[in-house]
Amino acid sequence: MSIRHGLLALLERGPRYGSQLRTEFESRTGSTWPLNVGQVYTTLNRLERDGMVAQGGEDAAGHTLYAITDSGRAELRTWFEKPVDRTSPARDELAIKLAMAVGAPGVDIRDVIQSQRRHTVKAMQDYTRLKARALLAVEGGGARERDDVAWLLVLEQLIFQTEAEARWLDHCESRLIRLSATAAAESPATGPVGPAAPGSPVGPAVPAVSNAPAGHATSSPGGPGTSSPGTPAASSPGAPAS
Repeated sequence: MSIRHGLLALLERGPRYGSQLRTEFESRTGSTWPLNVGQVYTTLNRLERDGMVAQGGEDAAGHTLYAITDSGRAELRTWFEKPVDRTSPARDELAIKLAMAVGAPGVDIRDVIQSQRRHTVKAMQDYTRLKARALLAVEGGGARERDDVAWLLVLEQLIFQTEAEARWLDHCESRLIRLSATAAAESPATGPVGPAAPGSPVGPAVPAVSNAPAGHATSSPGGPGTSSPGTPAASSPGAPAS
């Protein structure tokens, strides 16, 4: 997340002080990525060092105001025009966890997947409820309409992201089923094989994996973030980890 460019975008609307920038940043993003004042002022100091912002006096309450410079505007324009680089993706904790769980002693990766799926579906339902509120705010208009639209876009990105994660978890579980069956079919028999007892299964045992957990939410054809019918209301989530 580029806090640096986010602050420049806010400063392009006019001079602001640190706490004001923090409040507006969190309002625009729905506090999804909360900032602390120290983080804001550290970033402002670096921007000032790089010639992208300059101190512009004080307001009536004595707060030091910062203003964007021509160099800062040029940097902001470049940021808006340049696609976000995906050639070096950020480390994803869930992907790393599943990769390390494969073959880990005493770890049932199916349990890891099921636990994560329940959390992901719950988050998707919470985001969907917040989206409904954001839509009402946008349709109602008002002075904060720009912030409400921005928050709606962030929410929809989070919904798409959790839907994709749920589908990926389904894929991981299906992949494990196929690999488990293949490994069992190819494993050679160990020791002499005697006559099978009546009613006994013949061949290697394949670990059973449930591939259709209850409570799995799906998205509707009309758009992202439709929760399963009958889902009980939940409280709004806190700031998701980035």
